Amino acid sequence: MTAITVLFGTETGNSELLAEEITDDAKARGFQAVCHGMDEISIEDFQAAETLLIVCSTWGDGEQPDNAQDLYDTVSELEDAALSGLSFSVLALGDTSFDLFCEAGIQWDNLLESKGATRIAERMDCDVMYEDEAAEWSEGVFDLLGSSQVQ
Repeated sequence: MTAITVLFGTETGNSELLAEEITDDAKARGFQAVCHGMDEISIEDFQAAETLLIVCSTWGDGEQPDNAQDLYDTVSELEDAALSGLSFSVLALGDTSFDLFCEAGIQWDNLLESKGATRIAERMDCDVMYEDEAAEWSEGVFDLLGSSQVQ
C-alpha cells in the first residue's frame, strides 16, 4: 500500500485545510496517509517519505510561507540525489494579481526534482478560487498512485 505524506506551507490556513481534505480523501481511498505542517516534520522523516504531496501557498513577493522556509532551506542543502527514492507532486496556491504567481510551489517543484525525486503528476497552480483545480489535481494524483497500488 502506498504511504502518502501530505505537507502544507501556509500563512492564512487555506493550504492546511486543503492538505487535511486531501489526507482524508487519501485514507478513504485506502492509502496510508499523514498530514503535517512543513514546520512539523524532521528532515529525516521528510527523506524517509515514500510519496510526498506538497500543498503550498505563496506569501508576500513570491516567498515561502513562514512555516515552510526552514524546511525549504534544509532540503536545498541536501546532496543532489538525496531524494532519489521519493515520489512527489505539488499543489501551488497563489493569486494571479501578483507578479510571482504560485512562486513558492514552483520553487518546491523544482527543488524536489533537482534533488532526484520523481514527479508523479505535474504541478497544479491554483488562483484564489482553487477548490475545483485542487480537486482535479488530487483526483489525478490518486488515480496515478492507485494504478500502481497492489489491492
